[in-house]
Amino acid sequence: MWRRLLCCVICLAWCAGLAWCAGLPAQAKTEIHLWHAMVEANRAAIEQLARDFNASQNEFTIVATYKGSYDATMQAGLAAFEEGNSPHILQVVEVGTATMMATKGLIKPVHEVMREARQYFDPNSYLPAITGYYSTAKGEMLSFPFNSSSAVMWINQDALVKAGLSQAQLATWPQVFEAARRLQASGHPTCGFSTAWPSWIMIEQFSAWHNLAIASKVNGIDGLDARLAFDTALHARHLSTLAQLQTTRVFDYSGREDQAEGRFVSGECAIVLSSSGFFGRAQSQAKFAFRSAPMPYYPDVDGAPQNSLIGGASLWVMRGKTPHEYRGVARFFAFLSEIDRQAWLHQRLGYLPVTRVAFERTRAEGFYEKNPFQLVPLESLTRRPPTDNSRGVRLGDMIGLRNIWAEELEAVFAGRKAAEAGLSSAVGRGDALLRAFEKVAR
Repeated sequence: MWRRLLCCVICLAWCAGLAWCAGLPAQAKTEIHLWHAMVEANRAAIEQLARDFNASQNEFTIVATYKGSYDATMQAGLAAFEEGNSPHILQVVEVGTATMMATKGLIKPVHEVMREARQYFDPNSYLPAITGYYSTAKGEMLSFPFNSSSAVMWINQDALVKAGLSQAQLATWPQVFEAARRLQASGHPTCGFSTAWPSWIMIEQFSAWHNLAIASKVNGIDGLDARLAFDTALHARHLSTLAQLQTTRVFDYSGREDQAEGRFVSGECAIVLSSSGFFGRAQSQAKFAFRSAPMPYYPDVDGAPQNSLIGGASLWVMRGKTPHEYRGVARFFAFLSEIDRQAWLHQRLGYLPVTRVAFERTRAEGFYEKNPFQLVPLESLTRRPPTDNSRGVRLGDMIGLRNIWAEELEAVFAGRKAAEAGLSSAVGRGDALLRAFEKVAR
C-alpha cells in the first residue's frame, strides 16, 4: 500500500513540476545592438545578415538599427557613449578611424574581443589593402572590415552608345569632359556628368589617384600634427575646370552626399563618380545597361594613375559591455567572416571581397567573367604599391573636415570663389580644426 502511495506522490510532484516549468517564459536571447548607416539594397542586406545570424543560434539576437548617414551614425554613437548607452557595435565610415582611435576609453579592439571569446580570427586571411588601414602598426586589428569599397566611375552604357561613344573614350579627365558635352547634346541637357561624395572623390581620391599628398605625416597616419597639403596647382586646375563646366551643366553639382546616385539611376546623369558600393542600388533601380570604370586621370601627370583609397566602413566594438555580450559580438563577427557571407556581400552589393577566400571563390565560380566591371574597384585599389600619398587618410574629425571642404567646393562651383581661394580656405580652416583635435586628443 505504501509503495502505491509513494508512487502517486512522486507522480503528482513530477506533474506539478512540468506545469511549473511550462509556466516559465523561454530563456530570452541576449540582445546585441548594431547601429548602421546602410540604405536601400544595402540596408536590406545587413538586416538579412542579422536575421540569418539570429536563426543560426539560440543565445544572441542582433538588433540592427539604421541611424542615418555615415556622419549621423558616427555622431549618434559618440553621443550615446558619453551618455552611457552606446550600442555594442557601431558602423563607422573609414575616415572616422582616427577619431575612434583617439577617443580614450571608447572602443574595445576587435583582436581583443575575438581572442577573449576564443573565436577563430586570422587577420592574414583578409586582403592586406583593407586590413592594413584598420590595424595598428603591430598588425592588431582595431575594427572589423565590413563594407569596404573604393571610388569608381559609373556609366550609363545605353546613353554612351546613343552618343556614339565608347568606354575607351573615358579614360582621362579631358576625355570625360568632351564625352559629357556629347552626352548633354544627345539627350542629357541638365547633367553631362556629376559626382557623389565630392569631398571624398574630388579631394581625397583625386589626390591619391595622382599621387599627391592630402596632408603631411602620410596623410595623418604617422601623427596627429599633420597639416593639409592639397592646395596644389593640379587641384586648382581641376576645380577651376569643373566650375567653368558647371555654368553650362556639362558638370552639374548634385550635393554633398549620394544625391548624384539618384540622378544616375533615374537616367538624368549618364556619368557619375561614386563608391563601388553603389552597385546594389544601381542593379535594383536602373532601367538601363550600366557598368563601372576606373576614375579618370590627367595624362600629363607623371605616374598617374597611382592607386585609389579604401572607402566604405568597418564595425567598431564599444567599451562598457559585459563579457557575455562581447561573446555575442565575437560570434557575430565569426559568422560574418564565413566565406558564404563574404562572397554574397561582394557579389550582391559591389563591396570589395575583404577575405582572400571570398575573392578566390568568386573568381572560381566565373563571376568576374560575367561581371568584369566588378573587378574595377579591387584593381584600382591595388593598381600599384601604395605610396605615402596613397596608403589612406587618418585625420582627426574627418566629418568636420569634409563639411569644410564641401562648403569651399560649393563656393567654387557656384562661382563665388576662384579655385585657388577656395582651396586655400579649405586648407586653412581644415588645419585649424586639426589643431583643435590634436589638442583634445593629446
